[in-house]
Amino acid sequence: MQIVIVDDNRVNVALLKVLARQLTDQPAMEFTDAVAALAWCESHPFDLLLLDYMMPGLDGLSFLAQLRARPDKASVPVLMVTASHETEVRYEALRRGANDFLTKPIDRIEFLARSRNMLALRQSQQALADRAAWLAAEVDKATRVIVEREYDTILRLSRAAEYRDPETGMHLARMARYAQLIGRNLGMDAEQQQTLLRAAPMHDIGKVGIPDAILLKPGKLDAAEWATMREHSAIGYQILRDSPSPLLQMAAVIAHSHHEKFDGSGYPLGLAGTAIPLVGRIVAVADVLDALTSRRPYKEAWTFEAALALLREQSGTQFDPACVEAVVESWPEVLAIHAEFRDEAGGPHADLV
Repeated sequence: MQIVIVDDNRVNVALLKVLARQLTDQPAMEFTDAVAALAWCESHPFDLLLLDYMMPGLDGLSFLAQLRARPDKASVPVLMVTASHETEVRYEALRRGANDFLTKPIDRIEFLARSRNMLALRQSQQALADRAAWLAAEVDKATRVIVEREYDTILRLSRAAEYRDPETGMHLARMARYAQLIGRNLGMDAEQQQTLLRAAPMHDIGKVGIPDAILLKPGKLDAAEWATMREHSAIGYQILRDSPSPLLQMAAVIAHSHHEKFDGSGYPLGLAGTAIPLVGRIVAVADVLDALTSRRPYKEAWTFEAALALLREQSGTQFDPACVEAVVESWPEVLAIHAEFRDEAGGPHADLV
């Protein structure tokens, strides 16, 4: 274990160094310059500090206060070396974080006993820290398993919706990545982006509750049928709401709000502007972008130039202008995503993300 000796008197340093050899095989670090010692202690790990009080330039109390101000040094054992009559100094040292004291002249037996106690304390601290780190790693591992299971649930629910809708798994993969890209450009952190990537494919899960006669009707829907179709947003929200999972909570918000329009003419609530949840505004752009540029049984794929023109035309009415600009900002990435996740690259149930 690493012992550090700080004393401006070279004779005292030599004595303490000899005594320290009885405690550990590792050579002690020795300093007669308190400022240099503090700089070393702040940047190196150690296990016990033997610190003299009376030193020129930087006394032991000031040294101790500066050392304890560093969170990583707040609990390293410190033995303060003082004269027997310096009671007030001892009290102040305790207030500043000293663990114990050595009285000059230093007694060998007392030194060894107090130092061994401090090194045993340090070993206990390190054992607890190692245990805490192990527990944190185990919790992280278990959390990742839970998140993967949540995602598997979302993936399967998304595929269930696909069975009732002619859209492909590649559509879900592309639009989810478009959504992530938009979120990134709008300042979402990495964790939020990842959650959005995984939640976005659930946007139309409510279609599982729409009758086939309406969902799969080849022709135009009449007013009553269209009213029924619009219910899928609320159905999706009802399926996903009230989950303790942040992933499913976001998916519920997306399902409920991605058909709202920036000018308030959307559904199901007629929200406008920033009253529409951000993730809903993002997915609205991502979903329409991919729908326009994808081939369907009832239409050919639009060119990306035509799709971009429509997004710009509808910016401020159907779409949030900030979300449209976020797409434009990374247009080469949009094209790369489309090229990587082509419909012919996988079947309708290919992995989404």
